[in-house]
Amino acid sequence: MDLKRNTIASLCKNSIHVFCTLLATCYYCLTGYAAERPPNVIVIYTDDHGYSDLSCQGIFEDVATPNIDALATGGARMTDGYCTAPQCAPSRAGLISGVYQNRFGMEANGAYSEGDVLDRFRTMQNLPKRLKQAGYVTGMAGKSHLGSNDSGDIARLGFDKVLIKRSKTPGHWNMNLQGEDISPQERKGGGYHLELVTDFACTFIDRFKDKPFFFYAAYRAPHVPLDPPPKYLKRFPGKMPERRRKALAMLSAVDDGVGKMMQLLRRHQLEEDTLIFVISDNGAPLKLHKLDAPTGPGWDGSLNDPLNGEKGMLTEGGIRVPFAVYWKGRIPNGQVYSLPVITLDVAATAVAVAGLPRDPELDGVNLIPFLDGSQKAAPHESLFWRWNDQSAMRKGTWKYVRLNEREYLFDLSSDIGESKNLAALHPNVAQEMLEELEQWSTELTPPGIVNRAKPAKRTAGAKYFDWYLDGIRDETKPATDAAKTPLKKKRRYQKRGAG
Repeated sequence: MDLKRNTIASLCKNSIHVFCTLLATCYYCLTGYAAERPPNVIVIYTDDHGYSDLSCQGIFEDVATPNIDALATGGARMTDGYCTAPQCAPSRAGLISGVYQNRFGMEANGAYSEGDVLDRFRTMQNLPKRLKQAGYVTGMAGKSHLGSNDSGDIARLGFDKVLIKRSKTPGHWNMNLQGEDISPQERKGGGYHLELVTDFACTFIDRFKDKPFFFYAAYRAPHVPLDPPPKYLKRFPGKMPERRRKALAMLSAVDDGVGKMMQLLRRHQLEEDTLIFVISDNGAPLKLHKLDAPTGPGWDGSLNDPLNGEKGMLTEGGIRVPFAVYWKGRIPNGQVYSLPVITLDVAATAVAVAGLPRDPELDGVNLIPFLDGSQKAAPHESLFWRWNDQSAMRKGTWKYVRLNEREYLFDLSSDIGESKNLAALHPNVAQEMLEELEQWSTELTPPGIVNRAKPAKRTAGAKYFDWYLDGIRDETKPATDAAKTPLKKKRRYQKRGAG
């Protein structure tokens, strides 16, 4: 009897999967994205990568990212692209879930190891699980922060093939670089972690080139510890802070990886069938003084100019990030798109192009109609953030920021550096945005514009707001070599974005 029941259950499960796949295929054909199969989706997610540090941004002359630049200029460079948090784990949870991570309690880095938060996250219909319903093969490589670093655990989140690899840790995987399935196990052997992410991605593409696939390349760069091999360091001679040199070298390794993936896609004639995102998880950590210390934690060498603030803040420097979208033949090239978008849009866009019905639980929007010109309105009326005792909102060109009882209002159309607090001059605007932010926060876990259950340390809040927003500065520390060494800017930054 049990065997019969199990057989029936298995048949039902398989039938539902086939039905979902057929439904997705029919829906996809009706939307007109392509005639044969839905597009592949690749997400390149860098780590603590500041807004300045793509050469196509036109801010500094020392950056060299020609392959990523080619995607940005061949598609759309989003000048006002945001992540969902100024820290690694919540930002990644927002990207992969497609919903504001505060809804399920993924507030800050510590939450990714908490059982109740992880249980809620694991039961969600996240992006890879959704795409598997549409017949996609899914994979990821690099830094996780989505639970444990066991490839078997990550596979249960919906990723079929996994390589967890960051810095000099051994790593963990369930497919080797020959494309062979293996039991989830520790990866033995050497190799530079950024190159291994690329190698695994290319192996995955080679193996699954005949099926629609989703791949998440989570490069741990230029996050500390800064560890580029000499061959990348040699690309950046001349006088500059050593931490800056190492950051640029690590980004150059990532850029090489993007170039290799693009070559492989072209070899398999898949470039026009692949939607690609390049985004950073949050802004660069400057640690106030950009100390050029020889080793250890601190400034990662990346920069957020001309934005104010850094990682750990809901100012623009903490959450506005490099953001590019590329789909040859579908997204007109040469776009500099200046309306606000957010990493939540990745899941909504991928679900749409896969042919799956729109799910109102997703907080993002399908960006393709906005990038191909068929939609002229702004993708979002409002965007929201909460990170511990900070909260923020963007509506049009207005940006409202709050740290406990401190409040700030900025007009980003004329003040991208958030230098002029207009809350006292426009109290009605500030009040309306606060009320809208408070209403949004009632949907969070726990509710409220301040997460009282997870108060932030002073160093991540008041000290940084003193320095960047209120002009209260500790000038007792001497200037460092990093601060003294000027970095030549390419051109004057425009009024909005890098356009």
